[in-house]
Amino acid sequence: MEVEDLPSVLAIESQSFPNPWHESTFRGEIQHRPISFPLAVVHSRLNKVIGYIIFWQVGEDVQVNNIAIHPDFRRLGIGEAVLKQVIELVRWRGARLVTLEVRPSNTAALSLYRKLGFKMMGVRKGYYTNPPEDAFVLSLHL
Repeated sequence: MEVEDLPSVLAIESQSFPNPWHESTFRGEIQHRPISFPLAVVHSRLNKVIGYIIFWQVGEDVQVNNIAIHPDFRRLGIGEAVLKQVIELVRWRGARLVTLEVRPSNTAALSLYRKLGFKMMGVRKGYYTNPPEDAFVLSLHL
């Protein structure tokens, strides 16, 4: 992900989440490499950003901070493919644990994470706002 990708990323973000990240947050992720890994998903034929994933890797620990696919490209296995690629990348880089937070109401994401082997690690009470909701903390041991 580069600064020129931000208009597309911000559009996907606002269509995907009730409390979207601000542009400054994405810019911060781009500027904090090599801890932060903001990756754009580009459709090869359309040459267009259709999704993104942002994760941090610090030593053996990885935190998936944000992942979204444009609504027109959901349910095609793209999110799953992206997450699988990231898991293999961080495994190769020496990661042992991947964690993430997800809204309990986000059943599509929960289904994907469970399919990939993520397990419930805990609950963060009142983690989300707009609307207020707890977060499930999921982990995948590599």
